[in-house]
Amino acid sequence: MKKHDRVLLAYSGGLDTSIIIPWLKENYGCAVVCVAADVGQGEELNPLHEKAKKTGAEKLYIEDLRKEFVDEFVWPTIKAGAVYEGKYLLGTSFARPLIAKRLVELAHKENCTAICHGCTGKGNDQVRFELTIKAFDPHMDIIAPWRIWDIKTREEEIDYAEARGIPVPVSKKRPYSMDRNLWHLSHEGADLEDPWNEPPRDLPLICVSPEDAPDKPEYVEFTFEKGVAVAINGERLDSVALIERANEIAARNGVGIADMVENRLVGMKSRGVYETPGGTILYAAHRNLEEITLDRITSHYKEQVAIRFAELVYDGQWYTPLREALSAFVDSTQQNVNGVSRLKLYKGNCIPAGVKSPNSLYFEEIATFGDSKDLYSHKDSEGFINLFGLPLKVQAMMKEKNGQL
Repeated sequence: MKKHDRVLLAYSGGLDTSIIIPWLKENYGCAVVCVAADVGQGEELNPLHEKAKKTGAEKLYIEDLRKEFVDEFVWPTIKAGAVYEGKYLLGTSFARPLIAKRLVELAHKENCTAICHGCTGKGNDQVRFELTIKAFDPHMDIIAPWRIWDIKTREEEIDYAEARGIPVPVSKKRPYSMDRNLWHLSHEGADLEDPWNEPPRDLPLICVSPEDAPDKPEYVEFTFEKGVAVAINGERLDSVALIERANEIAARNGVGIADMVENRLVGMKSRGVYETPGGTILYAAHRNLEEITLDRITSHYKEQVAIRFAELVYDGQWYTPLREALSAFVDSTQQNVNGVSRLKLYKGNCIPAGVKSPNSLYFEEIATFGDSKDLYSHKDSEGFINLFGLPLKVQAMMKEKNGQL
């Protein structure tokens, strides 16, 4: 192993990073500086100082990245309409580049010559962290214990921790791999690895089960300015508070639970259950507003961009010229995405319930089945159809000429 005097560790206080601290010291004989990123985990982070030091860390940085997370990652992704494989709202995916960028900055500050992460060799996060590290310091060494040590399972991790007296927030009775931030909570592993198994009733920790949601629907209104939500039910909120409020409203109505088998970047399929309550209703509200504010060809092309955008985010390619170029295109489409979108939430369902915008392209005078006056004449459609259908007519004439019709 290459010699390192000081190593920076991406630290969460969970099972993986708790045992990595003594592992680094035992195998590298180095000082370990930990960094915990606060991206809205919803838990008390201050006790991690004591925990990290008891486990052998020299110090711990706790970085509040919540506002940057929402403003620079969440909103651009919502505006793009990016959803990975139709279900995953990219909660873990777009948090990793933000965290990794800060890791590089603090590694420089602390004179660390390597950055260590606890991502497994089978997952996507190793790619997301390491691509960002390379983007901001192409010379930084990266240590990935899961690609080096002999530990193979989470049960073995727990045994390793217990042998060294390290308390971990995971038990063999609930050995799920979870990642939480302001945007979502993911669940993977254990009984979920069999896609035939229905998720346990007590698996969700944010959302209530749809069966337990209120019997009365709840309405919620989002106000958007240039594609960004700025108010809920008429109350303007800062970006972090708005996400928190949206989470509360959707979660109590059982909205936002997605169960999927996804295609990982590393080549395998993986089953995960995601809780993204606020994100689910924000995406729905934004999409409703775009329906009346975007023209047809822009809307349809943007759908193609959304798929590629989601793949870039999922694959950890946030800091790439293509993602930046796509965001520039998306921003140009959002100039008229202003107005109010209303939803009805009921037992896990998110139902459009009204939309209005000063930039609406929907004109009732044209769309009506009644008299459109001078705006539209039914007779105009005949010439349009003749021209639009001319290639088909010519093709049929050719087939008729050759006896193929």
